Amino acid sequence: MTRIRAMTRNDLADVSRLLGQSWRRTYAPIMGDETVARLSDERHAPERLATELDDEDKMSFVAERADGSIAGYAMAAMDAKGDVMLERLHIEPQAFGSGLAVDLLHAVLAAHAGIPSIALEVIEGNDRAIAFYRKHGFEVVERRKAAHGVGGHASLIMRHMLPRA
Repeated sequence: MTRIRAMTRNDLADVSRLLGQSWRRTYAPIMGDETVARLSDERHAPERLATELDDEDKMSFVAERADGSIAGYAMAAMDAKGDVMLERLHIEPQAFGSGLAVDLLHAVLAAHAGIPSIALEVIEGNDRAIAFYRKHGFEVVERRKAAHGVGGHASLIMRHMLPRA
C-alpha cells in the first residue's frame, strides 16, 4: 500500500533520484541527454530541494510505499497573487496506470482548497503528461517558449478551474 504525505528532509535523496530518473526518461528524447542531465543535476540536487522545502509558498508531497521507499513526488507553488502552479508531478514507471499520480494530484488540490484554479507548464512532446492532465480537467490556455532553459522548445500552460464548495 502507498500513502501520500508531506515531504520531509529525510526524503531529499530519494526525491532527487526519482526526479533525475524521471527527467532523463521523459525529456532526453525531446531535449537530448546532455541538456536534460545538466538541467536535472542543477534543479534536482538535494540541496536545491531542501531550499524549496523550506519555502512557505511551496508544498511538497511524496507517495511512500509500505517499505518506506518513495514511488512519487509532487510540488506546487503559490505566487504573491495567490495563483498556484503545479511545478512537479513525477512517479516511478512501475506506478504508471496505478492511480498514484491521481492521488498525488488530489493531495495538491486538497492542500489548496478554496483557490479558483491551478495551472502547470508541460513541455510539448511530453504526450503522456499532457493526456493525463487533460483527463483530469486541465485545458491548454497558452503556448509559449519553455521556461526550463531549453532553447527551441515550446511548452503548454494548462489550467484547471476548481469548483467552489
